[in-house]
Amino acid sequence: MRVTLLGTGDTTGTPTVGCDCDTCQVAIERGLERTRFSVHVENERTGECLLVDASPDFRYQFLRDGVALPDSIIITHIHFDHLDGLGNVFRLLKDVDVHAANEIDPETGQSVADAVATDYHYLSAVTVHPETPLESFSTCGLEVTLVPVVHPPLVCYGLTVEDPQTGAKLSITGDTCYAIPDASRAALANPDLLLAEAIIPAHLCDWHPIGGRHEGPDGVPRTFGTKHMTREGALALADELEAERTRLVHVAHYYPPEEAFEEPLAVDGEQYTL
Repeated sequence: MRVTLLGTGDTTGTPTVGCDCDTCQVAIERGLERTRFSVHVENERTGECLLVDASPDFRYQFLRDGVALPDSIIITHIHFDHLDGLGNVFRLLKDVDVHAANEIDPETGQSVADAVATDYHYLSAVTVHPETPLESFSTCGLEVTLVPVVHPPLVCYGLTVEDPQTGAKLSITGDTCYAIPDASRAALANPDLLLAEAIIPAHLCDWHPIGGRHEGPDGVPRTFGTKHMTREGALALADELEAERTRLVHVAHYYPPEEAFEEPLAVDGEQYTL
């Protein structure tokens, strides 16, 4: 399968609109982007394409990277930077399957699947498929499993995408703090490629009103606040999951410019064949 990182940024992206910070200026000068999060997965055997999260930058991402429109879409949670691009299917697709978790969120009284079906009821092209977390389902000739992660106050999911013929495996943490449940860690383990969210470096936790959480043995925070991983947390998780390759995504423009584009932080347009 061919994996294209359409969007590797957080909710504002890099460069951020109206920002003149050094990191955004470096991104402009070097022609680098981190638009809002989205991943395109092509099953080269069947020619079908899966989209993980519908970024508000949907139109721009597909035009820029020249990838095929999706046959199926996964929505991990209902924050706008992962969901609001779904409206772009209007007039572009005659039908598209949208898969999302069926677990009821105590905060909203709806599952992610319910929210998609309610918010996008006017899109006749969309067929919503509620899915049970930690139970695999087939789409685009691939096996997908939604895995619960921790992104308070809303329910949120990472996922795995596996090719049943080749055994290739992609794991995506989704938006999460470091405290991913054991069952989800087991599901995510041993990927050929791990996309792990790493919103900021740990040394910037001092700027958060409640600092960092989930310190490692070295005392370095692996969670920024309560709901996102630090770079150090993401790399520690990658080691624990024994990922063959790791790219850090959902990256904010708060990284200092000398760190913002260092390995293994991803930028838009990267492509991997698993």
